[in-house]
Amino acid sequence: MINTEIEQEMIKPPLPPGPLKWVKENLFSSIFNSVMTVALIPIVFYLLFSVVSWALFSADWRAVTQFPLLYTVGQYPRDQIWRVGVILSSIFLFLGISWGRWGGLLRSISLAAGLVCVVTALLPVQHPQLDQGMRLFLGSNTVMILIGYFIGRIKAVKASVIVVGWLLIPICAVVLLAGIENSELIPNVPTTLWGGLLVTFLLAAGGILLSFPLGVALAFGRRSDLPVLSGFSTIFIEVIRGVPLVTILFMFSIILALFLPVESRIDRLVRALMAVTVFSAAYSAENVRGGLQSVPLGQIEAAKALGMSNLKTTVFIVLPQALRAVLPAIAGQFISLFKDTTLVVIIGINDFLGIGRSIINSDPEFVQLRTEVYIFIALIYWIFSYLMSLASRRLETAMGISDNL
Repeated sequence: MINTEIEQEMIKPPLPPGPLKWVKENLFSSIFNSVMTVALIPIVFYLLFSVVSWALFSADWRAVTQFPLLYTVGQYPRDQIWRVGVILSSIFLFLGISWGRWGGLLRSISLAAGLVCVVTALLPVQHPQLDQGMRLFLGSNTVMILIGYFIGRIKAVKASVIVVGWLLIPICAVVLLAGIENSELIPNVPTTLWGGLLVTFLLAAGGILLSFPLGVALAFGRRSDLPVLSGFSTIFIEVIRGVPLVTILFMFSIILALFLPVESRIDRLVRALMAVTVFSAAYSAENVRGGLQSVPLGQIEAAKALGMSNLKTTVFIVLPQALRAVLPAIAGQFISLFKDTTLVVIIGINDFLGIGRSIINSDPEFVQLRTEVYIFIALIYWIFSYLMSLASRRLETAMGISDNL
């Protein structure tokens, strides 16, 4: 009995280090580290104090605080902005459902989103765009997250249904935002009025969802034994990767429109999405191809020995292992795609960055406030990029790729 208890004590995981132990091991582990810590602490403190002091007392944030809706949806008609509200509520609902079903990082994101909504709704400030209706809407989104959480806890709700719901949200969002011709309930809203974070998220989400399967297809095409398919995939990948994204955007935005008849012109936002998708697919293809090459040949031979077809071997044996091996590279590509959407401002699309530039140029007083505007834009991009990176690292840990967060 005593031996059993001793063995159980030996196999217990070590206790997490306390604050003092962490400081000793990471900041004062040697004489050199101790000297560097003592020398850097006042410098870091001075920099932090200067930044916080400037942000709270010296900076003028009028160019940011006066136009929250403009940064969010651009010039989308204010009487139709309820469509954006419906989409946001749906996202919050499915975020809560995902939290209840899987937990983990989704729990942290859901709680953070709900907290932001509550804090914004309860801000003791007077703002024309933060009226009672907007405060109620923000509070209702927190309720939607909680309702979704309890729905996700129901065992009858299958994971596949939740995934399908997430895939349908972007499609329904585009249909709802664009509206229907000659409809009184949801009239058509041209994409020239779309802008801000709305356009940034649409381009990023659409580019990710469309470029990934296209990249997988190109990766398999490049490894194909068919010369025509392999040659086409290789030329496509190398040509697209050989030119900058700005060139691809100009090609789809200007050159493509010149070759199409006037009556069949493609919407400029769709052309930008096509350019982003094609560009990202070429890079994703090379990432996936690297993962395919890492799969041992013995895995394929074993699957064939069990009588599995080529399709089943690819879908259930080769592709999962390949994607698992290159998950960090794929996540990095998606983060890069999200930040690269800022380049659409060059072709006249007012994304989040474009709205900021428009606000700066709209008033001579705001020209002096461009530092505050660009810092605000950079902070928003950093927050979402960090969330994507954090989700990638959590997924890597769950799949056993990395043990460090």
